[in-house]
Amino acid sequence: MAIRSVGVVGCGLMGSGIAQVCAEAGHPVVVREVSEDLLKKGLGRIESFLAKGVEKGKLTAERKAEVLGRLKGTTKLEDLRDCDIVVEAVVESLEAKREVFRALDAVAPERTVFASNTSSLSITEMAATTRRPGRFVGLHFFNPVPLMKLVEVVRSPLTAPDCVEEVVAFAKGLGKTPIRATDRSGFIVNRLLVPYLIDAVRVLESGIASREDIDYSIANIMFEEFKEPRFAPPPLLKRRVLAGNSGASRARGSTIISSQWSGGRNSAS
Repeated sequence: MAIRSVGVVGCGLMGSGIAQVCAEAGHPVVVREVSEDLLKKGLGRIESFLAKGVEKGKLTAERKAEVLGRLKGTTKLEDLRDCDIVVEAVVESLEAKREVFRALDAVAPERTVFASNTSSLSITEMAATTRRPGRFVGLHFFNPVPLMKLVEVVRSPLTAPDCVEEVVAFAKGLGKTPIRATDRSGFIVNRLLVPYLIDAVRVLESGIASREDIDYSIANIMFEEFKEPRFAPPPLLKRRVLAGNSGASRARGSTIISSQWSGGRNSAS
């Protein structure tokens, strides 16, 4: 089945980017947020991104209006019932994501593909929450979504092969470069990235080199999955998180690796 209509749950940084690229590729998109204020902010982010493109001569005002015309915002999950695929992009919490999919499962037809934009959580555990584990995948985009070409298509042991092919074709239609991954914590990019960043923190902790930022929660998830010491968050990293110094290092690091995998295209403002 060719994927045409798209639903996106979450209109934050990642969700708004996913909604934008889908609309740019010609898909009608329904994007859902939990409040009108958050929805307005997310749609405003898309409008602002496109407006900058017009200013720089990268697209016409007519093209901008055409893309925005394909976007519909809502605060109701049931408004996503007719979508061919629904991409979840909410907070990186397994229970929060499972709650979203349980609710979606009650309103969406069996044909609808469910996809999670998680960067590290178990696709199998989310799929098992639903009555359609065979039509459930991970679809991990990278930040900033409109600029980064790489996307991980993650299959669980429950995912039907034809569903994987549908989603790979969908990702290619968005102008992305899909790579296939199995459902192991961190998938491909973060499996490579996180040990690199943690080693950098250990170098800092040893007084060998200068400061490197790193994302603590992803490291913790991977340590819980694999129980390998190299994934364990170092004490210095824990102290920095407790001091409120967690940051966007994973997004920057993912951008670096994603850029390398996609022909050198990195983020631009």
